[in-house]
Amino acid sequence: MRLDELIQKVEAARLKRSEHLIVQIVAVTKYTEDIEPLKRLYNEGQRAFGENRIQVMEKKVDALKDYPIEWHFIGNLQKNKINKLLSLNPFMIQSINSYEIAEAVDKRAKKPVRCLLEINSAGEDSKQGLAVEEAVETYLKIKENLNNINLQGVMTIGAHIDDEKEIRKSFRLTYEIFDKLKPYGAKICSMGMSGDFEIAIQEGSNMIRVGSALLNSYL
Repeated sequence: MRLDELIQKVEAARLKRSEHLIVQIVAVTKYTEDIEPLKRLYNEGQRAFGENRIQVMEKKVDALKDYPIEWHFIGNLQKNKINKLLSLNPFMIQSINSYEIAEAVDKRAKKPVRCLLEINSAGEDSKQGLAVEEAVETYLKIKENLNNINLQGVMTIGAHIDDEKEIRKSFRLTYEIFDKLKPYGAKICSMGMSGDFEIAIQEGSNMIRVGSALLNSYL
């Protein structure tokens, strides 16, 4: 689907939730190493791009350095890759999935870095992220102790299942955590991908990460 078609779908889902909800689209670029589709998306108005591999992200950041793009890192962050990621000056790291990782980023960062706390709201072993019951406490501990982690909210991946009820439940759990964290400055609830972004928006997401559904039209 083209960007304008995606925006129409986002609008329809947003209005089912609230006319005051504003949803940001992060175009996930992991499906291609070619930068031409990214340029085409940029020329249609897309500004936020997400990547889950630091090595690939480095090539894209370099190739598109003349474009004022917001780069979001959305992959699993390993401690030995933190310096490389920080050298790319990402707009946001969406995948802080433990206090230990937050602490490691904090120590290496030379300035505050925008981050989201990743929550494993589906409770699936295959997924990274904090358990639902640990999320609020960990978020507040990071806020209190780590000056270079500028926590802006939460991120989750919906339940990997065909049952819409279970998908909704995982999003709802994440939104409830987000709601509890709003008094502590949480502004972003990043949830919803190509297959479930409309459900996520209906459950309160204000940032979606769409890859294949969007990129395939530009390849």
